Amino acid sequence: MSEARGKGVRTALITGAVALAAAGGFGAARLLPEQKKPALAPEERLAETPVVLVAVRGLARLESVAFHMERIIDLKHRQPRLFGLIDAQDEILLVAAGDVIAGVDLNKMRDGDITAFPAERRVQVLLPPPEILTVRIDNERTYVHTRKTDLLAERVEEIETRARRLAEDSIRDAALSAGILDRAKQDAEHTLTALITPLGYHHVEVGWRGDAI
Repeated sequence: MSEARGKGVRTALITGAVALAAAGGFGAARLLPEQKKPALAPEERLAETPVVLVAVRGLARLESVAFHMERIIDLKHRQPRLFGLIDAQDEILLVAAGDVIAGVDLNKMRDGDITAFPAERRVQVLLPPPEILTVRIDNERTYVHTRKTDLLAERVEEIETRARRLAEDSIRDAALSAGILDRAKQDAEHTLTALITPLGYHHVEVGWRGDAI
């Protein structure tokens, strides 16, 4: 395959991946497996709450799939009082919603990652591994349900910021446990086939860096 033809296929992939738009289905809400516990400061206590996968939406871009997640963060800041005889607490119950987007960064494709065989109407594409691209808390759907400070406790003004960070980490880990990277692979392969077939290549072979095509 000539170098110009290979670059042409790559350009078509990138242009088509950005331009194409379609919506996928929404899955029913379900409980996810238990997640690893985030790192907490000695004085913090985080209650066990389930992470719920509310919806899975396949984006019609080559590089991404989005998971919409919700998490309840029940965070307590423990403050010993009266020489440790009493534990006063400043606590917050945060209902957090956010999106985790994973996919393939096309900018990481290398020369030689696309090989076309015009006579056979066949093309081989080698993609970099999928990755988490963004984790975003949705401020419009995230809110403080309860905020309480014990009589002897000092109000910790940054506790909401801390809870939001814990929520962000939690939904990222939950999305990984739910298989977002595998879903990103599947969507990328399907989208590539849809993009390349109209170019005259009837056989599209998609591989991933580190794996044989």
